[in-house]
Amino acid sequence: MVENQLLNVSESTPLGKVEIAPDVLEVIAGIATTEVLGVSSMRGNFASGVAERLGKKAHGKGIKVELKEDIVSIDVYIVVDYGHSVPTVAEKIQVNVRQGIENMTAIQIKEINVHVVGVQMEQDIDEKDE
Repeated sequence: MVENQLLNVSESTPLGKVEIAPDVLEVIAGIATTEVLGVSSMRGNFASGVAERLGKKAHGKGIKVELKEDIVSIDVYIVVDYGHSVPTVAEKIQVNVRQGIENMTAIQIKEINVHVVGVQMEQDIDEKDE
């Protein structure tokens, strides 16, 4: 997470200016990632895991937004479902995240890096019920 930085998405007008917090980009990227078939889960940090256990949905979990001047890079950390092609899932994530952020914020993303940190094996039906 980036501290206290805002992205200017419009020039200053008589009505004011529009700025977007990096947390907003994390949420958009997180939702866009979970929509991709083959993504089992997102890999977050300890704090997001605790928040989810307490009932708070962490949409930005597993997403890291990096700002250097006006250049935006996004890192996505995922667990892939067993049996899905990793390169195909990663490419779909990159396309989905780029489209989601550009459509909602008009911000151009320099790069979207997908890090596969695990593979989720299928569970038997009996294990799911327990």
